[in-house]
Amino acid sequence: MTPPAAHQINLTIPVIQTDRLVLREPREADFPAMLAFNDSPRSSFVGGGRDRQWVWRGLLANLGHWVLRGYGLFSVETKAGDFIGRIGMIFHDGWDEPELGWHLFDGFEGRGYGVEAARAARDDYHARITAHPPISYIDPANPRSEALARRLGAAPERQATVFGTLITIWRHPAPEVRA
Repeated sequence: MTPPAAHQINLTIPVIQTDRLVLREPREADFPAMLAFNDSPRSSFVGGGRDRQWVWRGLLANLGHWVLRGYGLFSVETKAGDFIGRIGMIFHDGWDEPELGWHLFDGFEGRGYGVEAARAARDDYHARITAHPPISYIDPANPRSEALARRLGAAPERQATVFGTLITIWRHPAPEVRA
């Protein structure tokens, strides 16, 4: 049965293509790879090691970001169709401002995919939502994430505690500074 029109939500998530990647909507088929990431040491800086239901709620919360805020994490694939991670904008309750975040899956780091996808997601955010430069929350014990932020032109701004962890807030450059 189709609900009355007043209760339907029409959701459009952009599909962005770069030279090597496709940034697309989250899908239920992404869940097994998200579970594998959660169970790997790679997820330790983004709340990994949780149970299956926590990962499922994360997938649903990301879709909620798209519905409520007009942005969220993109699922990122190579042009060959390999699902390599999730990258995009998130803004959880209690946070000061939106974050550009990234989760690259095992085997896909060190090829420039993170920078390519994060630039595309950030550019989309600036084009559709706001020109205000976003932040990235980065654990100081995560030098690879810091290196990616530097490659994006971000710089450390201040320290904060997020989810009980002392992190560094990195500020991304405004669009006119990057041009």
